[in-house]
Amino acid sequence: MAKEGNGNFEIPAEMRAFAEKSVEQAKQAFDSFISAAQHAVNTAENQATTARSGAKEIGEMAIGFTQRNVASSFEFAEKLVRAKDAQELTALHTDYVKSQIAALSDQAKELSKQVAKLAGQAGQH
Repeated sequence: MAKEGNGNFEIPAEMRAFAEKSVEQAKQAFDSFISAAQHAVNTAENQATTARSGAKEIGEMAIGFTQRNVASSFEFAEKLVRAKDAQELTALHTDYVKSQIAALSDQAKELSKQVAKLAGQAGQH
């Protein structure tokens, strides 16, 4: 934990190695998940003939958002395991939360626009 007097702490090398290995394993699991999700989107696309184009766009958009968000989370995790002290951890967390809130807000707007567009097209048929 904290050393007496200076308030700094160091992450033991074994814990850092374990954390880095855990992040890498999680990345591999995520890649497998994305492959399965892409396969599911492709299957759904083949079955959804009425909204084929819109469903594909929304699915690809959602997968793209997911990939970006998870990649951002992994980048954040990698930065955290390399943090030197509590102050750096706090700064990293603050920056990450701000950027994720902005990204999620933008993504929700884009998805809403796409869904509205698809609903408008479906209403015309």
